[in-house]
Amino acid sequence: MEKILIVEDEPAINQVLTAYLKKAGYSVKQAFEGDQALAIFKSYHPSLVLLDVMLPGKNGWELLQMFRKLRPCPIIMLTALNQINHRLQGFEGGADDYIPKPFYGEEVVARVKAVLHRTHMQNEEENNNRYFGKLHIDLDAHRVTVNDTEIVLPPREMALLIFLSAHPNKTFTRDHLLNAVWGVDFIGSDRAVDLSIKRLRKYLSDWHHEDGEIKTIRGLGYQFSVSKPFTS
Repeated sequence: MEKILIVEDEPAINQVLTAYLKKAGYSVKQAFEGDQALAIFKSYHPSLVLLDVMLPGKNGWELLQMFRKLRPCPIIMLTALNQINHRLQGFEGGADDYIPKPFYGEEVVARVKAVLHRTHMQNEEENNNRYFGKLHIDLDAHRVTVNDTEIVLPPREMALLIFLSAHPNKTFTRDHLLNAVWGVDFIGSDRAVDLSIKRLRKYLSDWHHEDGEIKTIRGLGYQFSVSKPFTS
């Protein structure tokens, strides 16, 4: 589950944002001033930070620089200061997005999703990883985890998962999968595909259906079905 840190000193705004993000399926921690935010950031390791500019103690600009020195993490600035110079200051300081107040909760959730999606796409390109909710496929290490628990797959099921996950939401016939994964020289029944799919589903049984699933498309074949391709 993605973890969001909200740094906002106005309790009402903080609570509204927390409610919207939790409803969208995120884990959320709240901070109301700079030192508290810094301590939570170090221990919580958030996936993304919503950071207000006007804070008691350390302000948002200071925290932005501190966060950037500690670890890479996308940061969206929240502020009533909507002048262009403040936006530029945020982007020049390393902010990933900027939302002026007042805002709608739905807009914030949409921005959070967009920034996280973009970040995961960049990470995948850099690290050769694929993320589908709780499922993580490390292509370099040939390592699969679900809920941070490693799943040791046999070579055939690993090859099948790698192929299917490269084409999310696309349906493949048994013959197509035989050629792509088993090879054109394979001598045997297309039942080999059915058996491998069955085993793969068993290995990935803890990968919840809200993240995705390997679907049987009646009369056609199989599909690696996910709502958010290459995300978390």
